[in-house]
Amino acid sequence: MPSAVPGPRTLYDKIWDDHVVEIKEDGLALIYIDRHLVHEVTSPQAFEGLRVAGRPVRRPDCTLATVDHNIPTSSRKSFKDLNTFVAEPDSRAQCMALEENVKEFGLTYFGLSDRRQGIVHIIGPEQGFTLPGITSVCGDSHTSTHGAFGSVAFGIGTSEVEHVLATQTILQKKGKNMRITVEGELLEGVTSKDVILHIIGVIGTAGGTGAVIEYAGSVFRGFSMEARMSVCNMSIEAGARAGMVAPDDITFDYLRNRPLAPKGATWAAAEAYWRTLTSDAGAKWDIEVNIDAKDIVPTVTWGTSPQDVVPITGSVPDPAQIADPTKRASAERSLAYMGLTPNTPMEQVAVDKVFIGSCTNSRIEDLRSAAKVVLAAGPGATVSPNVYAMIVPGSGLIKQHAEAEGLDAVFKRAGFDWREAGCSMCLGMNPDQLAPGERCASTSNRNFEGRQGSGGRTHLVSPAMAAAAAMTGKLTDVRRFMGAEAEAKIAAGPKMHLVSAFDFLDDPIFASPQPEGHAAPAPSATALPAAAAPSSVEKFVVLKGIAAPLAIENVDTDMIIPKQFLKTLKRTGLANALFFTLRKDPHTGKDTDFVLNRAPYDHAKILVCTGKNFGCGSSREHAPWSLNDFGIRCVIAPSFADIFKSNSMQNGMLPLTLPIDDCHALAKDAEAGLELEVDLEKEEVRRANGEAPIKFTTDPFRRHCLLNGLDDIALTLQNAAAIESFEERRSATWPWLDGFGYQSKKIPVGEAVKKAKKTDW
Repeated sequence: MPSAVPGPRTLYDKIWDDHVVEIKEDGLALIYIDRHLVHEVTSPQAFEGLRVAGRPVRRPDCTLATVDHNIPTSSRKSFKDLNTFVAEPDSRAQCMALEENVKEFGLTYFGLSDRRQGIVHIIGPEQGFTLPGITSVCGDSHTSTHGAFGSVAFGIGTSEVEHVLATQTILQKKGKNMRITVEGELLEGVTSKDVILHIIGVIGTAGGTGAVIEYAGSVFRGFSMEARMSVCNMSIEAGARAGMVAPDDITFDYLRNRPLAPKGATWAAAEAYWRTLTSDAGAKWDIEVNIDAKDIVPTVTWGTSPQDVVPITGSVPDPAQIADPTKRASAERSLAYMGLTPNTPMEQVAVDKVFIGSCTNSRIEDLRSAAKVVLAAGPGATVSPNVYAMIVPGSGLIKQHAEAEGLDAVFKRAGFDWREAGCSMCLGMNPDQLAPGERCASTSNRNFEGRQGSGGRTHLVSPAMAAAAAMTGKLTDVRRFMGAEAEAKIAAGPKMHLVSAFDFLDDPIFASPQPEGHAAPAPSATALPAAAAPSSVEKFVVLKGIAAPLAIENVDTDMIIPKQFLKTLKRTGLANALFFTLRKDPHTGKDTDFVLNRAPYDHAKILVCTGKNFGCGSSREHAPWSLNDFGIRCVIAPSFADIFKSNSMQNGMLPLTLPIDDCHALAKDAEAGLELEVDLEKEEVRRANGEAPIKFTTDPFRRHCLLNGLDDIALTLQNAAAIESFEERRSATWPWLDGFGYQSKKIPVGEAVKKAKKTDW
């Protein structure tokens, strides 16, 4: 229902305007969500919330579920069921909980016996579930991937997952408009991964905070959909809420005839609408960044943040050359963790493992580029004897596609481990992990401490660079595998034959699934339940207590709570997980001298961080859960990552942004063991040393909700009439977004849940 809004608008403006159900005077909007992707890690608590409140999933036809984070990527030839296949008890519990939930709530689900199973951000585009002009969310920060199709797509926390399941809407404030333009011709060997790593190196991991990035310019217009997805995927690593590329013929050619894409006359109507989704000339941009393509070379990370990048031809930086003391301390900490010496050439850094996969780089184009490097190494060339290299396709269909093209044979002949689909070593929540001290060239998206395994060291690279590292045993300039000699070796090797992805997209589509015994209502007539459930959110009025000082920049969610503690079905019991890798010696398991281990800070209620960008990284709500469980209900910092800030307030916690000088002053109070008093009602921080209170301002709506302990879902359900009216207009304007579903290969979706005693995990 395109809005008649005057004046030139950006692509983000247009999609936002078309999805506003209601908007408050302070700018907080109720936004309709067209597509919701669900996986096993961030959904159990959301479904349990629905169950307790007696609420159904509002739009099963707009929801798609799969397992990906926890599952093994080993052979499934002997697969029978999750109970026998997933060995780790907590992982098995989450996967089996999702299977139970999709049956109870009637959702389409791709399980491990379904060839369409895969990484959640791979299967959405692959099936045509992702379309231009939509809003799309998932309990995973890399939902920004889907913005490559000209959609507004972003990660959310578990409380927001429950909100979308119950209402098909979400409460949001509009972000800033940011445009990054890359013009010119890319140099040889430079891929989309190098482009986004270079961008993050230029603007930093907080460069896009509060903004939605549109990628523009000749480089992005020339990219394939796979390349655009890789770029948008890592927008969150630049701090952005989302990333997007305007749809064009490349987009339409990719989507045409995919299972859930519109067909026939409906396709024509959809395409006509999609062609209007471009930023108007004269549209206002809050932030603009321009980059010359020729300045980008094959790139690699050296530290523990995605902004720690250098050209592969460069060297490990020297912290002594960094003037800012906080940044210098962060660089020293990163190099100590990574086991690197300043000024070491990057091409001299040896690797132990190579990982090609993840939602960033596991598509057919990525696998082809890696295979080309392997062939360029020459007949009989194999993976370096000191390296274990693994290839993990993004979905079962991509795996079949690669095998049809003979890519698996190229990899296996060279000594790569050819795996099944899943998130795998991207985050190490499954058996695919690095051992302490192991170094990995990885095509994933994050190089945080412990991301791929406790003590593991990660260097982010493109698939081609990863393949080059596998063959040489060290970080290597992929251009060494290019040129006339390399092309001759490729030509002399086995002939690769391209196969169309559409050869594998032939699974049947049926009506949207519904729980047994429930009629399937027309989307526009679905009644919203009454807002009768009491709120479980604790009020935040005045908080007084010990404050713990923390002088670390870019405190990421993996640092706040490592991935091994995400395998929970509850929101509680995570106090001991908080800053686990900082609080426990990895070799002895004993307590370190970290601030939260020392009295009186082991009873802190407030955390004062003097570094910027607190809470960057994942959309996992487990980070605020662990802080809250420890007893910390307020974090004070110069700036926060957007998702962490939202997740904290969903849990009755106050993320308080103060100027950096005030943060340093309060940290000194904390170091002296003085209590602080945070008064949200008066909006001031009172100090125990006789200094004047520090005033602050907060978002009026969020302040009201915190002061009164209000439940967002109950508030939203009071807007039943507005949501139903929006859906009527939506169905009339965009009929291709309603009522599609699949047949499951393993779990009969909609099957009634047996009233047997539940498994005691």
